[in-house]
Amino acid sequence: MAEESVDRSEGFGERLLGLLLDRARLLPAQLIAPLIAEEVARIGGRDVSILLQDYAQELMVPLPGRKLHVSQPEPVDDSPAGRAFLRAEIVEVKRANGVRMYLPLLDGSDQVGVMALTLDTVGDDDRRLLGRLAGLVADMLVTKNAYTDQFFLARRREPMSVSAEIQWSLLPPLTMSIPQVSVAGILEPAYRVAGDSFDYALNDNILHVAVIDAMGHGLDAAAMATIAIGAYRHARRVFVSLAEKYVFMDEAISRQFGPDHFVTAQLMHVNVATGELELVNAGHPAPLLIRDRQVVRQLESATTLPVGFGGAAPPIRQHMLQQGDRVLCYTDGIIEEHVDGGEPFGEERLIRCINRLGQEPSQGVRGDLRQLSHTLKRERGGLTSDDATLFMIEWRGGAADHLAVLD
Repeated sequence: MAEESVDRSEGFGERLLGLLLDRARLLPAQLIAPLIAEEVARIGGRDVSILLQDYAQELMVPLPGRKLHVSQPEPVDDSPAGRAFLRAEIVEVKRANGVRMYLPLLDGSDQVGVMALTLDTVGDDDRRLLGRLAGLVADMLVTKNAYTDQFFLARRREPMSVSAEIQWSLLPPLTMSIPQVSVAGILEPAYRVAGDSFDYALNDNILHVAVIDAMGHGLDAAAMATIAIGAYRHARRVFVSLAEKYVFMDEAISRQFGPDHFVTAQLMHVNVATGELELVNAGHPAPLLIRDRQVVRQLESATTLPVGFGGAAPPIRQHMLQQGDRVLCYTDGIIEEHVDGGEPFGEERLIRCINRLGQEPSQGVRGDLRQLSHTLKRERGGLTSDDATLFMIEWRGGAADHLAVLD
């Protein structure tokens, strides 16, 4: 049989994307903007802006840079840039001088920000090419972020404590989404958080999750959280069971800080193919199971001592999720904030907020969690005197094998 002929000629789109890809490895962070603006100009685009979400998740902040169009920050709520960011889809706004396009910058499935530009007219070929360009730009921003402060400085809208700097550097991406499962997390107060943190990893079909709350405030709490997350990651990469992870974290905290310090924690394994969930709850408020956008119950588990108190290997509680179920983890700062003349906010009020928001159209896991966090803050009168962390898992099931097959 004769070999099938393959057309390897380079088209306009390939040349455009290839130029960016070829130069990306050596390109300093400050030259990303000029190169992107030049690339967009080749297809008739102008007024290029790159907008990043601020740490409080309230604004889309323009990144300064040569050849970039820099305007005022736009609210995440009720702005075209915010809609593109939250929905992870292209938003187009017709204007007198053309069409303003807002393209989500997606690194894998994590939303990095939005690229905005103006074209005289927009066709399907433009959307396809610019969507792929936005994907390359997102990858470049994430890669360069590892060795520049440029993007951090753009996102920071007020002074940040040292403990918060430590915690933000510790976090994985705030969002991860694949066909079977999505996760999202949010920290409050964004610029003063100290002891709260979360971590996750998807290894084959198992989603590994940890949500922690180190006792105290300031640098002591941040140091404990750092040790706890470091021990968790080490154990995750060596051991298999949740019980072993807990024991390893417990020994690390007790050896480093002594018997008077502790970290509460929730550790989970979620099989993204079957929906089986394994849970260890070490002193945390119990996670909430949300089904059809309403809270149906707590996910109970046996009592386990907080990490650092030298508890025995914990029993594992198993739960089965249904497709579409969400699991919400939260730290005690959410429900213990004193409001209404000294009364704690409480779990019942938290559940009422979740159920009320569940009657509104969904914005996806990240958008819904962000809306919940900001709603809870308003309900608390804007108070966040302790760390208040939310982490949500949505299990959808199915498979992703089709993504590895070329059409």
